[in-house]
Amino acid sequence: VIEANPRASRTTPFIAKAYNVPFLKIATQVMLGTHKLKDFNIQPQPKGFAIKVPVFSFNKFPNVDKNLGPEMKSTGEAIRFIKDLSDPFFKKLDNQRYMYLTR
Repeated sequence: VIEANPRASRTTPFIAKAYNVPFLKIATQVMLGTHKLKDFNIQPQPKGFAIKVPVFSFNKFPNVDKNLGPEMKSTGEAIRFIKDLSDPFFKKLDNQRYMYLTR
């Protein structure tokens, strides 16, 4: 096996960082049979919100159409932690487009 991808290769690390829980390490140990899920004391306690922000590299590709549409144009993503929804960064994002909020 060269790679086993459960289609969560970007979302799972984001969730692990947001909740400060090593989900991938835990899942690997459970899959390998070295531990059982009950062996771990998983109690995520997020403080505030974690926002996944797309990264656009338009400056690296000057001839690319910068108008956004349904096709994917981001080249990555970043995580930003905010205390509450009054954060100026969040307000700017919220004014730009509709977002789904989960805590």
